[in-house]
Amino acid sequence: MITKNKISESGTDLLNKLQNEKSRLIRERIILDKKDNHSYPIENPPFEIPDKWIWCYLSDVSIIQEGPGIRKHQYTEEGIQFLTVTNILEDAIDLEKSRKFISKSDYQKSYTHFKINKGDIVTACSGGSWGKSAIFELTDEIILNTSTLRLRFFNDICENRYLYYLTKTEFFKASLNIHVTGQQPNYGYSHFSKIPIPLPPLDEQKRIVEILDKAFAAIDKAKANAEQNLKNAKELFESYLEGVFSKKGEGWEHIRLGDICQINDGTHFSPSNNLEGKFMYITAKNIKPYSIDLSKISYVSEKDHKEIYSRCSPRFGDVLYIKDGATAGVATINTIEEEFSMLSSVALLKCSERILNSFLVYYMNSPIGKKNFLGYVDGAAITRLTLLKIKNVSFSIPGVEKQHAIVKQFDRLRKEAKLLSELYEKKIEYLEELKKSISKQAFSGELLL
Repeated sequence: MITKNKISESGTDLLNKLQNEKSRLIRERIILDKKDNHSYPIENPPFEIPDKWIWCYLSDVSIIQEGPGIRKHQYTEEGIQFLTVTNILEDAIDLEKSRKFISKSDYQKSYTHFKINKGDIVTACSGGSWGKSAIFELTDEIILNTSTLRLRFFNDICENRYLYYLTKTEFFKASLNIHVTGQQPNYGYSHFSKIPIPLPPLDEQKRIVEILDKAFAAIDKAKANAEQNLKNAKELFESYLEGVFSKKGEGWEHIRLGDICQINDGTHFSPSNNLEGKFMYITAKNIKPYSIDLSKISYVSEKDHKEIYSRCSPRFGDVLYIKDGATAGVATINTIEEEFSMLSSVALLKCSERILNSFLVYYMNSPIGKKNFLGYVDGAAITRLTLLKIKNVSFSIPGVEKQHAIVKQFDRLRKEAKLLSELYEKKIEYLEELKKSISKQAFSGELLL
């Protein structure tokens, strides 16, 4: 707990300084006058703040500059790099993730005022990366571009890291979301300018930043450890599978999959999703490693189902495999007892008495099994395995009695790995929630009481 020190100036005093600085920048034509005409005090602010703080609009205290729309015909092989949403990670900037340039002559002629300065807060404001923000700490000469935007308190009158942490909060992003239009998030000055933010006195801003720096560093370290432990738990199980299937043992027989399984696939036409249909329709999106995800299931009419089902007739205990696309999902039908239909991107494997369906699923989900199956794929842009190629996949299996023993051991280890993974996933989730909670308390003044 931090004891409150004597405050030299209020949030209102700071706001007046910032507005005066904004007026100066407009007069000197350093920034444009966007005619925001905000009225104060702000009515119905998001939450209560201390008496010495004030609610104000972001555009009254900070530069809000959008990137220009640089066209593809302006791109060059070298020159001045411009920032893209791909370069902006959460808390970091990676210029290698996307390297796009304009010529130095174009830059000097039209874009020097879009240069990002060290200490600027840059944020992605469209697409799936929207809301990610980072402080630009690089010395490279980089400019903004479409869907990127920079923020900074006018003349650095306030603590920029306070504003940076503010961009991470749920209420900041929720304030943006209010103004979203269309299916694709796309924000600019008009959206950011309307965001209300709490403005504390400068000394309290610095104390908040000091608290968050320490707290978030500790949380990030704990989260990194949990994520590594989660990765280790998953890799340990896969390593065990790899060891069993690569070393094999006495009595293992090399076979061709088509000799021990009946193999088919689903329909080669895509029936429309019928919300009133009573028959489930399985596609590649429903098949995960070891399980079938029914959370986003489609349905087909009885007429369509009869035509599809007659092709492959999937039943309880059969194995489903994604043969087109990611080829990452293999699962036994062990949660669906009723009839269902499926798409041609899914292969159906009916095991003979020579191989256990669970043994086959473990093999196909193992690193060595995945590599083996992918070895039969052509070098096409989209991964596709024909039924003939799947039938020709060869590997070694032991007798059924040995398969039972191996599967029993795999089941036990997979259960333990799953429990460990769930533990670490919950810890990571808890740490994220803790971060949000501390952030919420910081910007409502509760951490300084």
